[in-house]
Amino acid sequence: MANGPLDVVGIGNAIVDVLSHADDDFLVGQGIVKGAMTLIDAAQADRIYDAMGPGVEISGGSAANTIVGVASFGGRGAYIGKVRADKLGQVFAHDLKAVGVDFDTPMAIDGPSTARCLINVTPDAQRSMTTHLGACIGLGPEDVDAATIAAAKVTYLEGYLWDPPGAKEAFRKAMRIAHEAERKVSLSLSDAFCVDRHRAEFLELTNEHVNILFANESEILSLYQVERLDDALQMVADHCEIAALTRSEKGSIVVANGEVHVIDAEPVERVIDTTGAGDLYAAGFLYGYTCGLSLPECGRLASRAAGEIISHFGARPERDLAALAEEKPN
Repeated sequence: MANGPLDVVGIGNAIVDVLSHADDDFLVGQGIVKGAMTLIDAAQADRIYDAMGPGVEISGGSAANTIVGVASFGGRGAYIGKVRADKLGQVFAHDLKAVGVDFDTPMAIDGPSTARCLINVTPDAQRSMTTHLGACIGLGPEDVDAATIAAAKVTYLEGYLWDPPGAKEAFRKAMRIAHEAERKVSLSLSDAFCVDRHRAEFLELTNEHVNILFANESEILSLYQVERLDDALQMVADHCEIAALTRSEKGSIVVANGEVHVIDAEPVERVIDTTGAGDLYAAGFLYGYTCGLSLPECGRLASRAAGEIISHFGARPERDLAALAEEKPN
């Protein structure tokens, strides 16, 4: 339970990332869809893991990455996600608490192991993810602490977690508590394949429950089943208070109150790995939002955080984002 006010609480898949370099031939040979997140079973996870080259293991999960980013900016965050009381689960919990994130979700004592995401990064910096959800699917409404949700200015929901029925109930409980406490609800659409699976429900969430929506260009086009971004912008403007839409090297677009703000991408010397770019964009934006910054300022913080994360391997910041935010632009 949160002890005092929070800026952002995230709810998502608690996953340990395994990152390795690979080429396109490896992806084809393993049946991995390039640039997407594909759910796999335990046997597939073992097969791909055994075939991968040398890599690093880092606590991850989309919403967890975002909350770590909020903490790096100097905000106070909490996280709700399910791990098992195994080695990876203990590592996951330690990594969050070490950076100042509240994490008190009870660990599962039996059932599937802590989830892992196998991320193969190709020379073009695209990340192709195959995920075994493991203990993640055990998250349910009983894991949502009402006091924690009510204490947070924003509750941030990871679209990836919409698959398991129990998690849907957890999301709906969290949204209800947040709105009753006059707090804000934010949703990341997470992946175009995820949108394809849950389009009708995501539209209902966006229209009726979500205040701040995060999506990339392919996800928002999929949500509204249109081919032109301008058409999607007009539709989303009528459905939620704020929509922050990322466009890779083209920057991002923030839509709110009948206004459209175009945000430039942060220049980087070299793109190393795009894993976590959207997660850290959300971190910068939500931190700025909870600090009362203007939407263009939120977008600029978001762009800086995304630029930091794509300049190195892995989805957790290597630089202090609070210090980065204070640097003058080039």
